[in-house]
Amino acid sequence: MYERHQQWMVQFGRVYKDANERQKRFQIFKQNVARIDSFNAANNKPYKLGVNQFADLTNQEFTASRNGFKGHMCSNTATTFKYENATALPSTVDWRKKGAVTPIKDQGQCGCCWAFSAVAAMEGVTKLTTGKLISLSEQELVDCDTKEANHAAKINGFEDVPANSEDALQKAVANQPVSVAIDAGGFDFQFYSGGVFTGSCGTDLDQGVTAVGYVEYGGTKYWLVKNSWGSSWGEDGYIRMQRDVDAKEGLCGIAMQASYPTA
Repeated sequence: MYERHQQWMVQFGRVYKDANERQKRFQIFKQNVARIDSFNAANNKPYKLGVNQFADLTNQEFTASRNGFKGHMCSNTATTFKYENATALPSTVDWRKKGAVTPIKDQGQCGCCWAFSAVAAMEGVTKLTTGKLISLSEQELVDCDTKEANHAAKINGFEDVPANSEDALQKAVANQPVSVAIDAGGFDFQFYSGGVFTGSCGTDLDQGVTAVGYVEYGGTKYWLVKNSWGSSWGEDGYIRMQRDVDAKEGLCGIAMQASYPTA
């Protein structure tokens, strides 16, 4: 296990300040790896966990350093939902294949997932309205920066997806990438590495992400979700999340607070 930790340190460029810190991190790494290996060995879920860049963090440290979404996304006073009457929805939508999604980004230690969620949705609607895919600046949102004279992209507002309805969310995602909030604080989410994620998670919304599509294949339904934890997390930075669950909030609360920009 010590060798495994050393190899992991090299892989992710991790350097510790002293021997005490290294020993502390090794103990956490060892516990996480044992739990990950035990989960995968059970082989009773449609997803797997992996030893990723967060393997030397406790779950508490991980959620404190990464998940920056707290409270509510901005609430739109208007109640319009322009996709309300959408019918004949395609069974599968993937905005990546339509050139409306930029490569995976990494928020690092900044708890600014909300900015990545909003920007990815803006990048999508900009592509749909102008035909151009432009990587926009999350930093500009974090800085509340308004001084740029030449705007790379423009929106005229946003609409909320009716809450607690995966059907409504599907209508929206069929038309454009959508900002969503989820509960991403659990151990399984921290170390998700692939497959269709089925939980465990609650509805304590703490991470802003972007729904960039959905799939229905052989009776299996899932959302295609873009995260901002870098491409070494999940499936090259993405997670497939189970769709049409019993809870009206959707898995991990994905249907609770969704919204999309209008242009």
